[in-house]
Amino acid sequence: MKTFTELKQQAQRQNDQVVSIANAADEEVLLAVKKAVDQSLCSFLLVGSKTEIEKIASIVELDLTKEQLSIIHVDNNPSDAAVKAVHDKKADILMKGNVSTKDLLKAVLNKDSGLRTGGVLSHVALFEIPNQDRLIFLTDAAMNLTPTLQEKEQIINNAVQVAGGVNISNPNVAVLAAVEVVNPAMKATVDAALLTQMQKRNQIKGCIIDGPLAFDNAVSSKAASHKDIHSEVAGNADILMVPTIEVGNALYKSFMYFADAKVAAVISGARAPIVLTSRTDTSDSKLNSLSLALVSSKSF
Repeated sequence: MKTFTELKQQAQRQNDQVVSIANAADEEVLLAVKKAVDQSLCSFLLVGSKTEIEKIASIVELDLTKEQLSIIHVDNNPSDAAVKAVHDKKADILMKGNVSTKDLLKAVLNKDSGLRTGGVLSHVALFEIPNQDRLIFLTDAAMNLTPTLQEKEQIINNAVQVAGGVNISNPNVAVLAAVEVVNPAMKATVDAALLTQMQKRNQIKGCIIDGPLAFDNAVSSKAASHKDIHSEVAGNADILMVPTIEVGNALYKSFMYFADAKVAAVISGARAPIVLTSRTDTSDSKLNSLSLALVSSKSF
C-alpha cells in the first residue's frame, strides 16, 4: 500500500463496521462523517445532544435520515456513552468528537465500562510523504513520555497490530536513536539493542527489529550503506519507533510542515481502535484516521 487512496479503498471493501463518536456536534467531525457515508466506508453512532447534532448536520448538509446514521442522545458525559457503546459491542471503533482528550481517555480506562486491556495505550501514526515509495508508520508521538523497555515492547506490538491492518505483514521496525552504536551513556541505544535481541529470540513476534538506527539509516539505503550498516530494516523501515515523545513530536510535525505529508493516526492498545484526532484537524485529516482505524480494527 502506497497511498491513502488505497487505504480508503480497502476500508470500502470492509464497510460493515460501526463507529461511535463522542460528542458528534462539531462541523469538521460531521463533515468527515458525511464524506465517510458518501464513500460507503462505515456506519456511525452520533453520541451527544440531539438538538446540537441536528443543528450542525443542517449546516454541513448531512442527511441524518440515512440508514448508516443513528443518534444517541445524552445530556451529559458523551465520552462515557460513546465508550460504552464500543464496550457493549454496539460499535467497533471509538472516535473523538468535540470532547477533551482527558475526558475520553478517562472513559476508555474505566474498569467497568471502558476498553482497557491491561497493556499500554500508544499513538500510531501513518504518513503518506511526497516522493516516497511507501507509507511509513511513526510511534509514539503523543501518548508515552519516556517509555521503559517493557513499555517500548508493547508500543512495538501495538504498531505491528495496526500495520497488519494495512497488509504489512512482518514489518521492519527501526528503533531510533542519535547514533547507530550502543553507548551505555545513551539509554535509547541500549534499549534499541535489547529490543533487537528480544525479537531475534522470539520475545517479540510478528516483525523484524533493528536498532539503534539513526533516522537517516532507517529510511535511506544509501545512508545505511555509506555507514556500512547491513540489515533488512536499515533503509527499508516500515515502522519508526522513537525513544521519547519529544523526538516523536518533532518528527511528526517535520513530516507535516516540511515534507507536506498527509497523516492518519489511531490509538492502539485498547480493545478497539481509537480515532483521537485534534479538534483543529480538518475533515479530510479525520477521514484519513478513520480509514486507518477501519482497516486495522479486524486485528484488534
